[in-house]
Amino acid sequence: SRDEGEAWLSCRSTGKPTLYGRVTRRGLSSDGVPDIVAAEGFVVGEVTKKSILISCPQENVSTKFLAPYTSFCRIHQKSITCLDISSGGGLGVSTSTDGTMKIWQAANGEIRRLLEGHVYDVNCCRFFPSGLVVLSGGMDAQLKIWSAEDASCVVTFKGHKGGILDTAIVDRGRNVLSCSRDGTARLWDCGKSACLGIITDCGSPINGIAVGTADNSLNLGTPEKPPSEREIGTEGKILLLAQEDKKLQGVGLQSRQPVFLFVGSDAFNCCTFLSSTYILAGTQDGNIYQLDVRNTNAPIQVIHRSGAPVLSLLPYRDGFIASQG
Repeated sequence: SRDEGEAWLSCRSTGKPTLYGRVTRRGLSSDGVPDIVAAEGFVVGEVTKKSILISCPQENVSTKFLAPYTSFCRIHQKSITCLDISSGGGLGVSTSTDGTMKIWQAANGEIRRLLEGHVYDVNCCRFFPSGLVVLSGGMDAQLKIWSAEDASCVVTFKGHKGGILDTAIVDRGRNVLSCSRDGTARLWDCGKSACLGIITDCGSPINGIAVGTADNSLNLGTPEKPPSEREIGTEGKILLLAQEDKKLQGVGLQSRQPVFLFVGSDAFNCCTFLSSTYILAGTQDGNIYQLDVRNTNAPIQVIHRSGAPVLSLLPYRDGFIASQG
């Protein structure tokens, strides 16, 4: 952002040595747009006040670097570990390594509520579809439901033997799911604040989960005993499990039966549904796998942009957004 200011660039293609270069700002043009040049095999394309397009002709790739739309620097003091935005877009909730979980206004970052009650770190947080209630899981092995309006803890679920690493909400939220370091994924009934069952016990920490409607052609298995009438919306659903032991597993939510098992290159950190047939999962060594649930023998594609861990995935328009370490 300063004249003669420099930034380093690198371009990495699988199986080739990484190319390094730099960009330098030489001043401002008459209309206030920075004059930027690149060196060592990189080329600067279009520059605006909000973006810089940089290409690497040797590798035939280009990337657009975007300035932040807005920045909220005062919500947390340390790294943000998880965040979610309410369905209406009005509120945000986030957790941090500073030990806090806060609700804030998405428009201006103004803090509205501090959610206090977990012991140790809070690992995950998400809004219910209503946008009025928050679900969180912590290292204290507790799953909690909070009122976004007055910050009260409405329900606490206990049963996991290790820290909770991710959560998911079934339909409108009468049932919720959690996964833990203890290797289990559990289904909970919010109304009775009770555990409806262990969906799976895979003997390895489950880092991420996602629930979705299964493709009609998929055999989800049959429950060994009839499901409780407290189970709402579990029929026809498949639960994805991103596991520490390099396995990505699909399980019938109502049947508790395995549907598929895929082994990746490293620990799986996160997973999501793109549609009822296509899923995504990201690994600790930087791979994003796209799979077809009907045939998981070979991935449709493996995307590898860098060796940094893939930490979260979110469907967006016709594609998806990934965050990496």
